Amino acid sequence: MRALQIAATGMSAQQMRVDTVANNLANMSTTGYNARRAEFADLHYQQHTRAGTISASDGTIVPTGVQLGLGARPAAVSMMVQQGVLSATGGDLDIAIEGRGWLEVTLPDGRAAYTRDGSLKRTGEGLIVTSDGYEVAPGITIPADARQISVNAQGEIYAYFLDQVQPQLLGQLTLTGFTNERGLEALGSNLFVETEASGPPVQSVPGEDGLGLLRQGYLEESSVDPVRELTEMIKAQRGYELNAKVITAADQMLAATTQVR
Repeated sequence: MRALQIAATGMSAQQMRVDTVANNLANMSTTGYNARRAEFADLHYQQHTRAGTISASDGTIVPTGVQLGLGARPAAVSMMVQQGVLSATGGDLDIAIEGRGWLEVTLPDGRAAYTRDGSLKRTGEGLIVTSDGYEVAPGITIPADARQISVNAQGEIYAYFLDQVQPQLLGQLTLTGFTNERGLEALGSNLFVETEASGPPVQSVPGEDGLGLLRQGYLEESSVDPVRELTEMIKAQRGYELNAKVITAADQMLAATTQVR
């Protein structure tokens, strides 16, 4: 009986949907996190009678045919790229991206990774790094005697010193854009790497080439909508229950068949 296998694929799909919702809710407070959405597609079809075949000697054509589906399968878990709310923190190295773009960081193995988590820190040598200690491109160092730093919307970092009236330009942060941001591969820790699906990185100055601007003293909050996620969870639970009822009904039908004398 196909209903058992079909309902099983439906239950598996709804379980994956719940897992995705759970991950979104778990990251409600993750800086720069974009919610994910599980997407599904139908499986293969068994063609008992193909549409368009001739059913009689007079040339009558079957208009629809008989096609029996075999269930559902996961198609994608896509990232819903959207701007999160900017929350004021007052931190001199808290940088929010207002608009499109990613900060580039350098991983320990030399690869480039990308993040929207702008909660930056400095090392003992003054190098600007992420919370995990990864260097933020293009590798800007803040002098130890700098009493204050300022980051403008274009990413230029200025340092103020006690014995100088004019600030000193230390460097400029850049942003990176991708043709298909949903094609980036997530590594965890708010980091992504490019793939064939994302396209090559395009680096530019903030505010140019369609990229966003930087806001010092702000952090981008997660874009997770708790109301929407709870609604999705309820729908997934009901879908799981309905598929379980199909398995129960199929089991009862099989039991009735075995009891026939």
